[in-house]
Amino acid sequence: MTEREITAPIDLCREDGSLDPDAVGWARRPLHRTNLRRRLGRGWGRTKRWEYWGVVSAKYVVGVQVSALDYAAVHGLYVLERASGREWRQDATVPLGRGVGLHDHAAEGRVAVTSGPIRVVADQQRDRTTLTAHSPSIDLDLVLDRPPAQESMSVVVPWSSSRFQYTLKDLALTARGSLVLDGVRRTLGADAYAVLDHGRGVWPYRAAWNWGVGNGPGGTAVQLGGRWTDGTGSTENALLVDGVVHKIGHDLVWTYDRRDWSRPWRVEGEGVDATLTPFHVRTASTELGVLGSHTHQAFGTWRGTATADDGTTLDLAGLVGWAEEARNRW
Repeated sequence: MTEREITAPIDLCREDGSLDPDAVGWARRPLHRTNLRRRLGRGWGRTKRWEYWGVVSAKYVVGVQVSALDYAAVHGLYVLERASGREWRQDATVPLGRGVGLHDHAAEGRVAVTSGPIRVVADQQRDRTTLTAHSPSIDLDLVLDRPPAQESMSVVVPWSSSRFQYTLKDLALTARGSLVLDGVRRTLGADAYAVLDHGRGVWPYRAAWNWGVGNGPGGTAVQLGGRWTDGTGSTENALLVDGVVHKIGHDLVWTYDRRDWSRPWRVEGEGVDATLTPFHVRTASTELGVLGSHTHQAFGTWRGTATADDGTTLDLAGLVGWAEEARNRW
């Protein structure tokens, strides 16, 4: 299946807040302005905005989340020390999402959040983001770089004219910087790669998805998704080869063991045969009345192959990243 490529700037929404059909497609750089309309009354509570930065190196895994979900803001910091398996985490939830300002364009401007024990500041430019975060046990001071010519992958997923999502995945960013964990300073390492997951949309109350990503040197990465996009005519599947995005326009099937999340995760479909072997599984669960979230995120190493719509094939052996299942009531 061939998806339409967006090549010029466009608004995501019409004046009435519905999805503009002309915005449906995918792009190699941030071209959509996510002019969402937040309105009290019918439909309020469905607007979701977030930024998630994920970093994997030989020594550490780092996750930073900032989100505004209309009736709550949910933020989180996470660090895994791979050698010991020790985890540090800090979460914060703010009713009605107060104090969160997120931009209409991806990877630009400042994101600054102070919420209880968490403080996050991201100064974003197209080719560099400085990211600092603080909690009682975690301090992060990171710089994420993208080579100027390297492309990103963004796509609009249309469930209907009133339910839709714009997502941007910025892959294989180089990461450097320091971590202070319980007062002890560590360095991230020269082999660290980062991903930005930028999301803006209007969602149904219940949602579930799979997401997988693997990064390697030289602007090489794989981005795989599933379930939430099935049947919409859009996918968030793509390869990054030498900094160039190659789209995969086929729905994929995910197979994994919910009784043992540490077993291999398999992703298959037309041209895709990919397996992630985990080295650690992170479990996160939130229950706050109407708001609930359950995520299993397996960090590991990929193997297999994936072929894009243009015939470009990538050997996934050695790409490092994660595969996850998320189930939300939000």
